[in-house]
Amino acid sequence: MPTDENEDFAAMFAEAEAARPKGKAARRPQPGDVVRGVVTNVGKDAVFVDLGGKAEGVLDREQVVDGEGNLRVKVGDTLEARVAGERGGALVLRVKLGKGPEARAELMQALELGIPVEGKVTQPVKGGLEVDVAGVRGFVPASQVDARFVEDLSGFVGQRLSFRVTQYERGNLVLSRRALLQEENARRAADTRAKLVVGAVIRGRVTGFKPFGAFVDLGGIEGMLHVSELGFSRIEKPEEVLALGQELDVSILKIEEGEPGKDGKVRPRIGLSLKALQADPWLEATRNLTTGGRVRGTITRLQPFGAFVEIAPGVEGLVHISELGAGRRLNHPKEAVSVGQAVEVEILAIDPEKRRLSLSMGAAERSAEREQLEEARASVPQAPARLGTFADLLKKK
Repeated sequence: MPTDENEDFAAMFAEAEAARPKGKAARRPQPGDVVRGVVTNVGKDAVFVDLGGKAEGVLDREQVVDGEGNLRVKVGDTLEARVAGERGGALVLRVKLGKGPEARAELMQALELGIPVEGKVTQPVKGGLEVDVAGVRGFVPASQVDARFVEDLSGFVGQRLSFRVTQYERGNLVLSRRALLQEENARRAADTRAKLVVGAVIRGRVTGFKPFGAFVDLGGIEGMLHVSELGFSRIEKPEEVLALGQELDVSILKIEEGEPGKDGKVRPRIGLSLKALQADPWLEATRNLTTGGRVRGTITRLQPFGAFVEIAPGVEGLVHISELGAGRRLNHPKEAVSVGQAVEVEILAIDPEKRRLSLSMGAAERSAEREQLEEARASVPQAPARLGTFADLLKKK
């Protein structure tokens, strides 16, 4: 290509680039958009916010005061709000609704633009929750209260929460909290995925229970904490050691590709562990144990083949049915012992690799009997080694 043609092409390219919009930053925020800015001035009736890009926001002072009338922001604070409209060249911002007729008008706008609204849960009702939104009574179906279904909704009463307006017609206000949570989870999930590595320790929050374990929100992505990974002690139900909403550190055991959900998206199956972060009590408890030694413990469970005895928290050994020491043939361990019973056992074998202890109650009883017999013998006075003859006795006299 000739040089002059190259120069013409370069000039046209530069001209086109100059006319191209400079990305999202050049776009003026529209009603419904979420914006962030810095508070530049706090007036008697309004608060002014610098949104960058020559855009300024304004919101009524009552939008940023608490129930006692105290101002919640100051100059220099970063504030996040929703664009509700435009007034005098400035963007009108909202962080909460007004009241009365103004609230009803803003609820219609919230429905049309997808603007979240804040409300206070007043009581559980049939099929969901009743919520007060700026004096307007709203209803949240049970399926829309949380990201997953919650059986008992009474725990939400009194809480101030954010909702998406899904219906507002003839005074009937229907809300969804689940929609907002799902949107927030999607944003957080993008950051969380970068941290998902087997062996990593990550902070999470307990969001639900099943008989086999607990669901933990890791930041927009849920993992499963199986009941066997809650600790070294035997735990029947996750509710025994965890509480809904509890925050805790967990270790990532495995990450597997999951099945597509109802929305067609494939989400990973993430296995979590608390046990991996705890010291192994088995090593500590068995450090000083020796074959033939005796220890005390508690019967924790019975099986047809024997009884399990806990000799330290999280450390169990097995007493085979033949070693229960009943002195007769047993059909089941329950004929000789019961769960919760304190017993003394003798150690028959220690297997560190398989983490197994073989115990015996019969051997312990026999050892105890031998010790008692030896103690009894030791307490009897020794007879003289030689009594002497009748002549020796007469000489003494």
